[in-house]
Amino acid sequence: MNLAFITHADCLKHSNGAHHPENAARLEAITDMLIARGLDPWLTHLDAPLATREDLALAHSERMIELVFEHAPMEGTVNLDGDTAMTPYTLPAALRAAGSGMAAVDWVLQQAERRAFCAIRPPGHHASRTRPAGFCIFNNIAIAALHALERHGLERVAIIDFDVHHGDGTEAIVAGDERVLFCSSFQHPFYPSSGIPPLAANCLPVGLPAGTDGTRWRAAVSEAWFERLQAHAPQLILISAGFDAHREDDMANFALSEDDYTWITQQLIQQANLSAGGRIVSMLEGGYETPALARSVYAHLRCLNDD
Repeated sequence: MNLAFITHADCLKHSNGAHHPENAARLEAITDMLIARGLDPWLTHLDAPLATREDLALAHSERMIELVFEHAPMEGTVNLDGDTAMTPYTLPAALRAAGSGMAAVDWVLQQAERRAFCAIRPPGHHASRTRPAGFCIFNNIAIAALHALERHGLERVAIIDFDVHHGDGTEAIVAGDERVLFCSSFQHPFYPSSGIPPLAANCLPVGLPAGTDGTRWRAAVSEAWFERLQAHAPQLILISAGFDAHREDDMANFALSEDDYTWITQQLIQQANLSAGGRIVSMLEGGYETPALARSVYAHLRCLNDD
């Protein structure tokens, strides 16, 4: 079993409020699909640990960390912005989400050909060094990447973000760090109205208009990413796996399918096999139409497990 599935029950308890699209049903749908399709027994199940303040400081300022802890309520709800809320259950969930990526890095680096998927919430890629934003508390993928670089001594990693919303927080954290190649695709113009132009030469944005289908998306990311990825030769590939570019997801206006997520996963596996001993860490970001999300995650994990 070379694929770890990392999650925690705490991630089910976080709530952004009634009728919010980022809700616990997302994780429940993924789990149900993996069981129904028979993949679950083939996964190595691991609990996400709690990140410490020292861990969070890999990617966030001391003041930002203090802000989150100070605003964590004992009861009721505190709104950090128009999209992001905290309840008494949010801080543990966010610490598990941040901890999951580090645990995934630790696990995959123990042995070649290992991969991991973190089924966690809240997501992370809009959280910047100085503030939570856009459903995100801490930047889970940036913490994982910097954990690999600073604590495991890797020299080069790549972050691939195919969420339909630009991972502005991640880009702001890693821009200019030549150890990290940040490849992102997203609807543009669209929330959060960033990504074009890139902040630094190590950031490779693919901003595409509403209505983009799989054929156009595959051509654009192939042209923008793959030659630079091969030249960078990452020793670990990390994926901000947002599935809200799916044609059934009404949070945006792309028209991707499960086949497109299979294709990009296969491309990243090829690069991981060339330069990273096959090692990949994937972390859930967006995806809000739960049947489409569950099918897309299954397609993604089937590739990670079988190849």
